[in-house]
Amino acid sequence: MFAVTQFASAADDKARAACEDAVKAQREEVQTKKRQQEEQQKEEQGRENEQPPGDVPPPEQPPAEQPPGEQPPGEQPPAEQPPGEQPPAEQPPAEQPAPDDTPTDEVTPPAEPEQPLPPECEDVPDEDKPEPPANNGLDVIARDCEKTKLDKHNGFQDGPRCVTTEMGEVSQQDKNPTLLITSAPTRVKKNTPFRLKISTRNLVRDRFLAAGVGGYYLENSVLTEQGLQRGHFHVSCRMLSSNRNAPKPEPVPAFFKAVEDQKGGSRPDTVTVEIPGLPQTGKAQCAAWAGDGSHRIPMMQRANQQPAFDVVRIDVTRR
Repeated sequence: MFAVTQFASAADDKARAACEDAVKAQREEVQTKKRQQEEQQKEEQGRENEQPPGDVPPPEQPPAEQPPGEQPPGEQPPAEQPPGEQPPAEQPPAEQPAPDDTPTDEVTPPAEPEQPLPPECEDVPDEDKPEPPANNGLDVIARDCEKTKLDKHNGFQDGPRCVTTEMGEVSQQDKNPTLLITSAPTRVKKNTPFRLKISTRNLVRDRFLAAGVGGYYLENSVLTEQGLQRGHFHVSCRMLSSNRNAPKPEPVPAFFKAVEDQKGGSRPDTVTVEIPGLPQTGKAQCAAWAGDGSHRIPMMQRANQQPAFDVVRIDVTRR
């Protein structure tokens, strides 16, 4: 019923203080009402406990008259007295407190405050729900670049750096972007053009900040009004020197291209990418992966969802 709103900025300190004061006042008001109700219930119970003894004396008065007549059959007179005093005793009215109790039970729950919370305190979590601990109770190393020893990233392809750009918006699971290479050759000749067909879903290919001019990791993730990821996708092919060990990361790939064709949406569509050929023989690894406006792979709602990427291997031969 009570809670304190989580305010986003320091500018809302006054509103937060007002909200907290209102919540405290409301809590005290409800606690006071609960105490009053408890005291009232105790008083009513005490009265009910006093009423039966008040009814007992009338049955005791006739036994006082009966002992001179017949003290042993003391049981008979009480039996006769209830019928003789049925109207005064009226045990049914004695049972009337039961219906009186029901309203008292109904009065207990509505210990609601008379003064409502201010607007800034509306639509907040229930007070009974415990507030999550800092960082969800996890041992987080860092969430910003305040304590880093590295230089801040400036949008260019330099490293090591600390990127201060926030991750931004993530779509809901049924709108997370996906990607699939739908057509690729298994074997091509050296320096011979070939095609890759790539299908994307939930990726609006309208956002690309050129890394060469300082747009790398510069913009956070942004969704469309329909909740779809804005960005593009990349295609790259590199030659592998081994099939047993992970390749070195720094060599420039034999082919690289970004696709930002102002198309794409919730329905899957397919883009054909022309590759002019690969300059050496061996095993080529050709990959395609989605990127947001600043080239990062789009985030997914759940940790067990595959990101929007795919990869194939192609044999490059002399003939």
